[in-house]
Amino acid sequence: QIVVTQSEVKSVQPGQTISMDCKADTVVFKNEQGAVSKGRYYVSWYSQKPEEAPRLLVYYTNEKNSGIPSRFSGSGQGNGLDFSLTISDAQLEDAGDYYCMSTHKISDNWVFTQ
Repeated sequence: QIVVTQSEVKSVQPGQTISMDCKADTVVFKNEQGAVSKGRYYVSWYSQKPEEAPRLLVYYTNEKNSGIPSRFSGSGQGNGLDFSLTISDAQLEDAGDYYCMSTHKISDNWVFTQ
């Protein structure tokens, strides 16, 4: 089982910078040959407002989706487990729920979790 943990609720004043964290636990997999291997971790970030569908902000850890303002940026710590989403110059319109989704590349197979 893959477990993803996000930071608690945060509040920020307009114009300030805020970062949200996402941590995947260490998971060891067996590939098709039965050998133990670790997958490569990525995350995607979504925002959601009440009564609206989730909106993809960032994929593959730091690639912004088209139409997403430059104040949004994603990053990873290099260990494949710790990730963050940063909003610079936060705006009132940025208020909402934020979700990270882990994506794992394991022996050429993709595994998605929430």
